[in-house]
Amino acid sequence: MTNLLMVPGLVLIAAGLWFLLIAALGLWQFPDLMSRLHALTKADTAGVALVALGATCLTASLSDAVVLLLCVLLVAVSGATTGHLIARARLKDTET
Repeated sequence: MTNLLMVPGLVLIAAGLWFLLIAALGLWQFPDLMSRLHALTKADTAGVALVALGATCLTASLSDAVVLLLCVLLVAVSGATTGHLIARARLKDTET
């Protein structure tokens, strides 16, 4: 069973790393804060989710899969929350 899931797991991890690379390039290339936040929060969450899903395919334990799922949930919630707070603080600074 583990050998059957090895190839999809590695493909998912590679796709997740690709998303994380694109997020890093977006953070570096985009001109303003809002564009950078958008690229970072979306691609970062998707990248971490794909890497965790690929790691879940490679693990043999259900408890490890649950821990990976909790990590994905934490990254999704914290990424969205911090992105919102940073954008809100930026908008307050431009209003005054």
